[in-house]
This record gives sequence, C-alpha cells and structure tokens, in this order.
Amino acid sequence: MKMLVFLALLGLHSAAAVTHSLKYFYTGSSQVPNFPEFVVVGLVDEVEMFHYDSNKKEAEPKQDWMSRATEDRADYWERETGNLQATHPTFKASIDILKNRFNQTGGIHLYQQMYGCEWDDETGEVNGNFQFGYDGEDLVSFDLKTETWIAPKQQGVITKQKWDNNNAQNTQIKHYLTQICRDWLKKYVNYGKSSLMRTELPSVSLLQKTPSSPVSCHATGFYPHRAMMFWRKDGEELYENVERGEILPNHDGSFQMSADLNLSSVTPEDWRKYECVFQLSGVKDDIITKLDKREIQTNWGKTGIRSDGSSSEFPVGVVIGVVLLLLVAAIVGYVLWKKNNNGFKPANTSDTSSSSSSSVKVPVPN
Repeated sequence: MKMLVFLALLGLHSAAAVTHSLKYFYTGSSQVPNFPEFVVVGLVDEVEMFHYDSNKKEAEPKQDWMSRATEDRADYWERETGNLQATHPTFKASIDILKNRFNQTGGIHLYQQMYGCEWDDETGEVNGNFQFGYDGEDLVSFDLKTETWIAPKQQGVITKQKWDNNNAQNTQIKHYLTQICRDWLKKYVNYGKSSLMRTELPSVSLLQKTPSSPVSCHATGFYPHRAMMFWRKDGEELYENVERGEILPNHDGSFQMSADLNLSSVTPEDWRKYECVFQLSGVKDDIITKLDKREIQTNWGKTGIRSDGSSSEFPVGVVIGVVLLLLVAAIVGYVLWKKNNNGFKPANTSDTSSSSSSSVKVPVPN
C-alpha cells in the first residue's frame, strides 16, 4: 500500500494574484488498523478547516473561524454530519465492487475521492476538479469541458462508460464545481481572511545528516503556502544536483519546505559561490542563505563539529518536529493518492449561488 505524503506545491518567482482553493478529500478504507473506515478532510488554501470520520460520526471545524459557517446556514454542521453519515455506506459498497473488479479478496484497500475548486480573486477565473482513486492510483476523473469521464486504468473503463451516460449526474457535478464550490470558497475566505491572508516569514537553516550527505536548506514557519526555494551559484539558478522538497504543513497552520544540494562535485573554494534562495508570494525581498560550513547543523553524534573546530549542539527538537510532521503527513496521505494530475481543469462560471457546501452526490463505480 502506498503511504502518500500530503503536498501542495505552487512554485513562483514573483508575486502574483492570489488564487484561493477549496478541496475535499474522502477516504474509505478496508482492514486498515487503527484508522477509521471513512474519513473526510476539507481544506481552504491548503489549511485543514473541516474534519469528519466514522469513529466520531460528527463533522467538526478545525479552525476557529469556521464557527462562522452557521451565519450563512444555521444547521451547517448538522447538515454536513448527516450527509457524510449517509455517504459512508457508499464508500464501503464501492470498495467491495472494486475488489471484485480487480480480482481481490482480503487485505488493505482504499477508495478515495478528491474534488474542489480554485478561484482567482483578481480575474474571477474558476477551475475545478473531481476524481476518484483506488489503492493509490487514479481510477476515473471528470472532464468539465466535455462533461465526460476519463479512465486511465482498464478497470475504470466500465465505470466511465456508465457515468458518461448519466447526464443528470454530470450536470450536477459541473454545477457544484463551477458555482456552489466557488460561492462557498468565497465565504470561507471571508470567514478566515485575517488568518488566510496573513504573511509570515520563515526561519531558514542549513542541515546535513552526515559529512557526505547533501546540504538541506530548510525553511519552516512561513505562510502562505505559495513559495519557492532553490539553490543558485554565482547568481544563476541550479537545476543539476538539486532536489526540491514538497511544501508540507506544520501543526500551527504554517508550512515548511526544503531544497537539497549535492556537494559531491563542489570544491571547497567554490562554497562561497552557492546560496539558497527562499521566495514567498507577496513578499518583495528574498531570503538568501549563503552556503557556509560554520552555519550547517548536523546530526552525527550529539554535537556537530564546525570547520573552525568548535562544536555546536544540534537542535534535536527540530529533528523530532520533522519526524512528527511526517507521521501526521502520512496519515493525511491516506486521504490522497498519487498526485499525477496537472492542477485543476478549466471550468465555466456563473452567478448562481447555493446553500450547499461540501456535499455532492457520490456515484458508485458499479
């Protein structure tokens, strides 16, 4: 089974208009130890704001500002709870259908759904996405332009053919993605604008596991998630011997990311030519960290020996924090499958609004 880490990477080298996003991730699971059979997570601008699982059986806010949802609909939480309780059996049935289709019997299996929209607050453009996955692979996805389904795997073709002929279902999905989702996204952004529209700069450190390991430029504590980090030499961006990490969430709602530089071909006299650059959307000045042996923190032994012979105690808390984050990310990864789609597909927009929020009828892959 693939344990996939939650990511949200949107690279940019300059400030741009803000694109907000609303995404929902559903996971139905079979025989996964210590994990609910059904989990739903809602994200606004990559920040978890909504959670439901079949153990608690209750939709609940994950951000204080989500308490304002009842301003637009007094029974917001009761409605979401009822809808998701009703959706749970659909995911159980879908797993049974797909196990048979894939000639499987027991074992751990995951059936997953992701849908949502992105909205450019400057141009008003809206894009949407609606797709299903099984055991970490894409199964079927909805094409908004043609209102038909795409099946990258043979086992999804029968579902595609049946759903292509369900015009009422496809119209409802398109209506949700292009109108309802957009309208609720605007409301959520308004609820949490003091938090979602804030800017926080990160702390940046140079880390190295062993003397022969790549040097990792690690930034943590930044917000929003629209950021870019890269290495450059003599002012020119490097593409070889550089591995860019994913943007990952911190427990406090901020984000972290890293970029690794392989030093195997870097001579000692060239170190001064290298620097790590961090760029954050909406912030004019870059954060630049020079490649300096004296500033590298290591974790071989209890202390790191600097090039000048002095020792510095490695911040163990940083390592523990990263490990805990990865554990949390792995759990969220149950909700995500391999992200091989290129963003959201274009969608049309209109001015129609609706009182619905996350709930859209979930079809069964029969």
